[in-house]
Amino acid sequence: MPGPVAGQWPGQVTGRGRGPVAPCRHIVLDELSAGAVERLDADTAAYINASGLAKASPMGMGLYRIEPAGTVGSVRTPTVQLEVRPKGRLGLNGLLFLLGYAGDQGFRDESVAAVEHTDLWSALAESLAQLADRALSRGVLQGYLMVEESLRTVKGRIRISDQISRRPGMLVPLEVSYDEFTEDIAENRILRAALERMSQVPRVRPEVLSRLRQLKGKLDAVTRLQSGAPLPSWRPSRMNARYQTALRLAELILRNASAEAGDGKQQSASFVVDMAKVFEDFVGTALREAMAAFPGEMRLRYNALLNEAVHDSDRIVVQPGAVHFLGGRPVMVYDAKYQAAADAGASLSGDHYRMLAYCTSLRVPTAWIIYPGAGEIKLRRILNTDIDIVEFPLDLSRPPSEILAQVADLAQQSWGEVLRQASIDRSAG
Repeated sequence: MPGPVAGQWPGQVTGRGRGPVAPCRHIVLDELSAGAVERLDADTAAYINASGLAKASPMGMGLYRIEPAGTVGSVRTPTVQLEVRPKGRLGLNGLLFLLGYAGDQGFRDESVAAVEHTDLWSALAESLAQLADRALSRGVLQGYLMVEESLRTVKGRIRISDQISRRPGMLVPLEVSYDEFTEDIAENRILRAALERMSQVPRVRPEVLSRLRQLKGKLDAVTRLQSGAPLPSWRPSRMNARYQTALRLAELILRNASAEAGDGKQQSASFVVDMAKVFEDFVGTALREAMAAFPGEMRLRYNALLNEAVHDSDRIVVQPGAVHFLGGRPVMVYDAKYQAAADAGASLSGDHYRMLAYCTSLRVPTAWIIYPGAGEIKLRRILNTDIDIVEFPLDLSRPPSEILAQVADLAQQSWGEVLRQASIDRSAG
């Protein structure tokens, strides 16, 4: 089968009896790209600018220069799909793994099971349809929900404080609370919201859109989540085991994707991710988990004082990504840096200045900079000091299990450095 025509959206939608729908141009940029010049309508340009994915600057004659804005993801409108892809061959599965891991250390690639597609939206839509279908295959999950009502008879327990404050001196109605076995639980609310959001994405293939709507129909009795409201909390359990993979993807969609209908029911959608924050959150969480195998305690985003107090002057606070403590004393400092700049060397020197400040303020002899890449580990001894700064690459193009193995190796090596330094200190003493 021939591949998609350049400039067309893969899997072009056709209208029954009306021939093909006007093609949606597919624009792909690398996050380090200098941008591209494309013809856009004013509404699409405004939506791209509002999304935060890229900056669309008018050049006249309907042409716009589109430049990445420091994030990755995809924006889809009725006429254009713009994708900004992360560096380092990081695919959708890898991106979703990094996004999910910081919130759930059990999150692995099989938890996402993203269908491989040439565009992010098709992969997300089909993955959600597959996982939701699997979750609902044995019926809609039920569970206990705490309900508060005003009733004329006792059911459950009487809420004494509410009864006194709301109905002083009255015997009925009674303010009661009770547990009800129902489908209207957090798991179903989250799944319904994600199915509804993906159903609003323009140009989802008809058969996938039909599946999403059918699955949402099974959850129509469930309370609809309000737009912008925090997601309800849920806990993994034996009862909701069949839902868990679908819920993890659903939460990622709800936290990172938006879909809306404009004038004339013209739909637009965006999925925008700040890779610097994602990388730093992932490294901190994974490193803390790996360092749990060794003595001590790791603290993330630790506030350290840089300068001594002089009279009433303010203290300068620095915040390393992670600091490992042993016996209440800092012994190792780490910082994750997502080098997205075209000139990595310029920002690298700034990173080393920061690490030197961390080591000095914490009296730690070795600091580790973790950055995405497939290079070699590099140690730099800072002139006129006893401080070492180690650059540790993390290859994000590898499968999730191998990425975590790299983090475990970082933990092992850094702990070995702690032991080595302790041996030196004992010898000196």
